[in-house]
Amino acid sequence: MFKSNLLVVIKNIFRLFLLLLVLGSCSSEGVHLRPGIWRATLEVQDGKELPFNLEFSEENTIRIFNAEEVIEIEDIIIEGDSIIIEHPVFEGVFKGTFSEEKIKGNFIKPSLDRVVPFEMNYGTSTRFIDTKNATETVSGEWEMIFSAHSEEDRYIGKGIFDQKEDGRVTGTIRTITGDYRFLEGAMDGDTMKLSTFDGAHAFLFEAEVKDSLMYGFFYSGNHWKEPFSAVLNPNYELPDAHTLTFLKEGYESLDFAFPDTHGDTISLQDKRFQNKVVVVQIMGTWCPNCLEETEYYTNYLRENPSEVLEFISLAFEYAPTKARAIRSVQKLQNSLNVPYPILIAQYGSSSKQKANEKLPMLNHVLSYPTTIFIDKKGTIRKIHTGFNGKATGEKYDEFTREFESFLSQLLME
Repeated sequence: MFKSNLLVVIKNIFRLFLLLLVLGSCSSEGVHLRPGIWRATLEVQDGKELPFNLEFSEENTIRIFNAEEVIEIEDIIIEGDSIIIEHPVFEGVFKGTFSEEKIKGNFIKPSLDRVVPFEMNYGTSTRFIDTKNATETVSGEWEMIFSAHSEEDRYIGKGIFDQKEDGRVTGTIRTITGDYRFLEGAMDGDTMKLSTFDGAHAFLFEAEVKDSLMYGFFYSGNHWKEPFSAVLNPNYELPDAHTLTFLKEGYESLDFAFPDTHGDTISLQDKRFQNKVVVVQIMGTWCPNCLEETEYYTNYLRENPSEVLEFISLAFEYAPTKARAIRSVQKLQNSLNVPYPILIAQYGSSSKQKANEKLPMLNHVLSYPTTIFIDKKGTIRKIHTGFNGKATGEKYDEFTREFESFLSQLLME
C-alpha cells in the first residue's frame, strides 16, 4: 500500500515537472519582437532625443534607414527577454530587454567606455514626431562653421539640403575630413532637425532658420555638443582635397613597417610593392567614411585586377589592446572580403597627433581616411584627404571618376 501511494506521488511530481517545462517553453516562445517598422531614440545632451527608423523582419534581421541609406544587421542574440544587436563591422552594440513592441537599454562602445540610453518602439515610421508646418526652407548649399569661438575645435563645412513639400529634409554635410553621412529629418516650424545613426555615428543637428541664415547645435552621441552657424551660399566650396596633406621638405618618399593581423611585419620596401603602383589608405575600422571607402576600393580591385597594382591599408585603432584591434580589423576584412592587407599601425588611440609620429614624412595626418598614390618608381604622385561618400551625390561620382582615371594613368606609365 505504502509503495503504491509513493508511486502515485512520484508520478504526480513527474507530471508537474513536465507541465512546468511545457509552460516555460511556451512562455519563452511567446516573447518575440513584432516584425515591421520601429522608431528608435538615443538620449543625447540637453534632454534631446536622436531618432532613427528601423525594420525588424520575421527572420530576426534588422534594416536601419537614413534617407537613401539602408544598413542591414544580422547579428542579433535573443535570450529570454534580453536582446543584443551588433553591427557587422563597428564595435557599438545595443543591449536591452524587450517586450513584443518595445526595447529599452543602452547603446555601448566598450573601447571608449561610452554608454547611451536608448528606446525602440514598434509602429512609428515618422522620424521626428509632433512637428509643426514648415515656415522656412533649407533647400540649397550652405557655408557652415562649427565651434566658431574655439580656436582648437573650429572647422568649416558645406551643407547640402533638400526640403520636400511636406517639410521632410534630407542631405549631408561635407567637411575637409569627410562627410557626415546620410542625414534625414524635417522642418519643425522654423527649426531644422536632422539625424543619422549608422552603428558608429549617432548625429543630431538642430538649428533655427531665418531666411538665408541658420544657428544651432550639433550633438554626437551624449559625449559631444558644439554650436554651428551657416549662411546660404550656392558658390561656396571647400578647399581642394589634394592640397591639404603633402610630403614634408627633406623627405622623398613614404616609408613604414607595421604588422598585419597575423603578426607578420609588412613594409613598403617589400618586394611585392616594388615596380608597382601602390595605393596606401590611412584609416580606422571605427570610421564610417573609411568603411565606405574600403568597400569601394575592394570592389574596384575585384573588377580591375592588375599584376602591377597593390593596395595596402594602415589602421589606426582606438581599441585599447592589440588583440582587440586585430579583432576589429579582422571583422572588417571578413565582412567585406577585403583582398589586400590591413596593417595595425596604432592601437589604444586614434589620435592624429600620435599618427603623425608613425608617419613623420607627412605634414600631418588630417583625416581618416586619407589616400596616398605612389607610382611604379616609388614617388608619391598625389594625396587625397578625406572621402566624399555616396551621401554627397555628385561629389562621390566626381571622386570615383578621378580615382579611376588617375590610377589608369599611373598603370600605363
